[in-house]
Amino acid sequence: MTKTSVPDGYMADAKGRLIPESQVKPQHKLEDQTVRKILGYALKLSAQIGRFKGHTYDDIASFVDLLQEHYGASRGGPKGNTTLTSYDGCIRIIVQVQDSLTFGEELQVAKRLFDQCIEDWSADGDPRLKTLVDHAFQVDQVGRINRAALFGLRQVEIDDPSWKAAVAALNDSIRVIGSREYVRIQFRDNPRASWRTVPLDLASCEAPASAPAAEPAAESAEG
Repeated sequence: MTKTSVPDGYMADAKGRLIPESQVKPQHKLEDQTVRKILGYALKLSAQIGRFKGHTYDDIASFVDLLQEHYGASRGGPKGNTTLTSYDGCIRIIVQVQDSLTFGEELQVAKRLFDQCIEDWSADGDPRLKTLVDHAFQVDQVGRINRAALFGLRQVEIDDPSWKAAVAALNDSIRVIGSREYVRIQFRDNPRASWRTVPLDLASCEAPASAPAAEPAAESAEG
């Protein structure tokens, strides 16, 4: 991050103007101090998580390489998914590869074919099927197609050439534009207990029992 030098006794506002601290309201000073302190914690935590993530993937890759060298084959499922488990069955590390998808112009063709099927079957068709199709092609508030519902249509088995053509067009519309790896770390007290996932995101992490120190403490070890 770059920061313009601000002389002592002044604060820079959002327009870059230098304002004497004596003219800045106390609540604005406190707000400024608060967000800067939080940013300090966040940057250090982000860097530590980044190091942890790199170490984790390196360790898993090293293990898989050794396994491949020993047996002539790597451990893992489709798309490179991997699960490593402790000897006592109480710790497991799961690496999942998730494709990033988009849909081509064939999706519009699929919609017209699905609609045509429903129109042709209107006399004796299941009204729930129309609801399912409408829901699948509904665009959400951020302009995204309902992917789960679209994939649900692919699972509907109907022995009709028109329906099969619509499903084929839907399948052909799917484009894989990239992939991302996700790691989950889980543990349990004994082999019969339920798995618990170590939360590594802000939304699922619980606050500590006691408040942190006013200033970030020095890290005892590199992540």
